[in-house]
Amino acid sequence: MPFIFKKLWIKDVILIKPTVFEDKRGFFTETYVEPDFVRAGIKEKFVQENHSKSKRGVFRGFHYQKNPMAQAKLVRCISGKVLDIVVDIRRNSSTYGEYLSKILSEYNKQMIYIPHGFAHGFLSLENDSEIVYKSSEVYSPKDERGIIYNDSDLNINFSGIKIIVSDKDSNLPTLKKADNNFI
Repeated sequence: MPFIFKKLWIKDVILIKPTVFEDKRGFFTETYVEPDFVRAGIKEKFVQENHSKSKRGVFRGFHYQKNPMAQAKLVRCISGKVLDIVVDIRRNSSTYGEYLSKILSEYNKQMIYIPHGFAHGFLSLENDSEIVYKSSEVYSPKDERGIIYNDSDLNINFSGIKIIVSDKDSNLPTLKKADNNFI
């Protein structure tokens, strides 16, 4: 089954739309076929998969892991709807410090590929939104880093939604102060 791979305006981030077969029973779709992804330039071997459920207004992020444990991610929403946001933290990139956002939902079934060098976060737009994401490295607490969601330099528009964050995420540094070794 073919996928549609759409390169987004920040280099190396890709939106993926799978083919979905629906009938009176429900639907069927493939969510990952390695040869198709490799042909589209996504060559990572995914070694860990995570599942997260969030209430409306919960923001998780912006998270990343430093090299050598940097993670590429393949993110999809399986229930509800989220605003998925990636921030380019590659210091020599022409889009350093810029972000892009996409709605991922159980309805559009789209996925987003996030390569190394990006901080990732998502805002739950519905109650009990669930995301599942694959990562190219295992979780490494000593390499985990993040950026505060309301960094004024990023100037992200959350459309007036009251944001709920964990204590850990509310104490993250700004992008300018973040510990980051992506060049």
